[in-house]
Amino acid sequence: MVLHLRNQTGESPVWHAGDQALYWVDIQAGALHRWRPADQQHTSWRAGQQLGCIAALAGGGWIGAMEDGVYRLSPGPDQVLGTEKLAGVEHARAAMRFNDGRCDRQGRFWAGTMLIDMAQAAPVGALYRMTGQGADLRLDRVVDELIVPNGTAFSPDGRTMYLSDSHPTRQRVWAYDYDIDAGVPHDRRVFIEALAGGRPDGAAIDADGCYWICGNDAGLVHRYTPDGRLDRSLRVPASKLAMCAFGGAGLDTLFVTTIRPAGAAPHALDGALFALRPGVRGIEEPVYIG
Repeated sequence: MVLHLRNQTGESPVWHAGDQALYWVDIQAGALHRWRPADQQHTSWRAGQQLGCIAALAGGGWIGAMEDGVYRLSPGPDQVLGTEKLAGVEHARAAMRFNDGRCDRQGRFWAGTMLIDMAQAAPVGALYRMTGQGADLRLDRVVDELIVPNGTAFSPDGRTMYLSDSHPTRQRVWAYDYDIDAGVPHDRRVFIEALAGGRPDGAAIDADGCYWICGNDAGLVHRYTPDGRLDRSLRVPASKLAMCAFGGAGLDTLFVTTIRPAGAAPHALDGALFALRPGVRGIEEPVYIG
């Protein structure tokens, strides 16, 4: 375990090579966290609404997908996270927010939306693609009829896109052929019918092209080969794993964020940040170029 912050929903871990630090969010708290291994320093900032996922900007700074759109994030004094709206979204229903997301290998930002009340099992979520800068910035809906979009990741060459729906009624991971020039996924197929344990949540890709995905409710992180074969499963001492990311100076540490459910025992490690040494290296996370 690295830090026991009791995050409600620790999500979207991103290793920032320039800062040599891990950034991640606590969704419900609207919080952006940073941890630097070199000096063990932890810092956090809070915004005024829920924060689903983040990506670094090519020129420095961050973008974040929140409740009603994508924002430029500015960590400021007194732990305040400044926000500047870049693109709004018209949700299918009220009480929705963004969830999992990241950049593709070409620097486009992808993020999915969901109904906050998961119990309704409503397929009103969508996967959005953000491109461009300034007056040319666009936020386009690309994939519809999702309940809880999750597990978005891209193969090392960028030509395969992975996407899951982690709702208990679906629990499936798909792979798409991905047009790297147009930024369009097509020819969807089932990649994983059901995980070897838990529901599919956030994911990462390693340098071998294998897909690492958190098994929510099972306390397991699974590694699947590009042909969909289970290679290994690693146990983490928390049940609700949310997302994983490679980081550290050699990109050989797998960081795992977790969820702390209501009623968790005081001593439980749910909501903590963990670090594993899986014996493989990751790939540096792309930044948003547009």
